[in-house]
Parts: sequence; C-alpha cells; structure tokens
Amino acid sequence: MTKRNSSLRAVGARNPQTATLTVSEAPSELLRELVAHLRQNRTQLREEWVGRISETRLLTAMTKEEIFAEATSVYDSYVEALETETFEALQAYARNLSERIIPRGVETHEVVGIVLLLRDVLARSLFAKYQNDFRKLNRILDAYEPAANRIANTVAVGFVQERERVIRQQQEIGVIDPQRARQLTEQLLRGIRTNRAKVVVIDITGVAAMDVTVANHLVQTVEASRLLGATVIVTGLSPEIAQTLVTIGVDLGKMNTVGDLQGGIEQAERLLGYKVVPS
Repeated sequence: MTKRNSSLRAVGARNPQTATLTVSEAPSELLRELVAHLRQNRTQLREEWVGRISETRLLTAMTKEEIFAEATSVYDSYVEALETETFEALQAYARNLSERIIPRGVETHEVVGIVLLLRDVLARSLFAKYQNDFRKLNRILDAYEPAANRIANTVAVGFVQERERVIRQQQEIGVIDPQRARQLTEQLLRGIRTNRAKVVVIDITGVAAMDVTVANHLVQTVEASRLLGATVIVTGLSPEIAQTLVTIGVDLGKMNTVGDLQGGIEQAERLLGYKVVPS
C-alpha cells in the first residue's frame, strides 16, 4: 500500500497538469464551454440547421419565415436547457410549439427529425472546433450526448402528448354543429389559399353524426375547395353520415371518399404524383 501511494504521488509530481485537468473539467464545466461555443456561433449554426431542414424536406407545411422563427426559438431553448441542465422550460415550449404546428399537419417524425438534425449540426461543429484535440473532443461529447438525447426525448414526448390530447379532444366532440362547421370551412379555405394546396384530405373519423345543415355545409366546403383548385378527399365517413348525405340528395359517386385517413393520404400522394412505397 505504501509503494502504491508513493507511486501516485510521483505521477502527480511528474505531471501535475494531468491531475488538475481531470478535476477541473467536470461535465458541468465542459457543458459551460459548449454553451459558450454555441452562443458565439449561434447565427452560423442556426442557418446551417435551417438549411438542413429544407434539404430533408421537413416542416413542408410551414413557410420559410415560419421555420426560421421556430428554429430560432428552438435553438435558444436547446442551448438554455444545456446551460441550466433543466428541461421544464423546454418541455413547456415543446407543448406550445405543438399547439401551433399540429393543426398545420406537421407529423411527429418531422419534429423528432429537426431536433436530431440540430444535434448533428452541433456535433459537426464540435468536431471542427476540437479536431486537433481528440481527448478534449471525447470529453465534450461525453458531457453533451446524454443531455442532447434527453432534449430530443423531451421534445418528442411533449409533441406526442399534445397530439394525443388534440385527437382525444376531436373524438370527444363527436358531433359537429353548424358554428364549428363554419369555423372548420374558413380554416380549410384559408389554408388552401395560403399553401396553394392541390389536394385536401378531410377526415371525419371522430364525428359520430351530423345533421342535415352540417351535411350540406360539408358538401359546400368540398365545392368551395374545388373552386380554389384543390381536389378534396373525404375519409372516415360513417354509415350514419353517409345516409344523411344520401337523404339530402348528394351523389356519393361524385364525392371522392376513402375508408380511413391512411388510405386518404396515400390517395392524395398518388394524385400529387408521389410514389407510395409500402413500409
């Protein structure tokens, strides 16, 4: 035991800097150094990230300006989470973001995808910064990757929870009244005009029943969409609603209907010329 202690002291005496480096560069200090780097290079890294989002065709339902604005907020929230090592604020932002983009048709894989792209962009930046010091790079990555993984999980879980809440809310509605029908029509027509949509999928799976007034409104919505240049696909038509449409004289043979939402999306992709590949 005496010899082992002497040996340790000798190592410390020969290379005191090594012992100091190990103690001083704790994970929290490495994260602080990382945060300083990300803040210093914020503009460049954010623009590179937005470019990658565009290249991979994520968030296509949003405009370039909207993507840039959201990317700025996500980047700053991301860096703040790394700095504070707390995730409550990021989780709240993820829920708020979800409320805004879920109605736009943004899917879970897109949200997870952009967060993973940001992680990749930041990791590449670290490789470039520490390319001449691989030991330091490995220590930085050891501190960064667990935090980055937790951030990705936090954002993904927040989005999925909000999406499930929206779906439950839609299912609880059950019946669409005339006022809600008008609101949905206005939102749809505005979305067609804003996004220059060529195909629209109207999913009424969660609607248990609708009266004659609302059924007429659905038919008028389909016609108004056509006047704006969009083909409408109606999915999730229940037998009760189909009977109501027949009662008011709608020729269902002239209405583009598909059994479920998945089938409707695949039909829309075919109309747009995309190739549907079974998973």
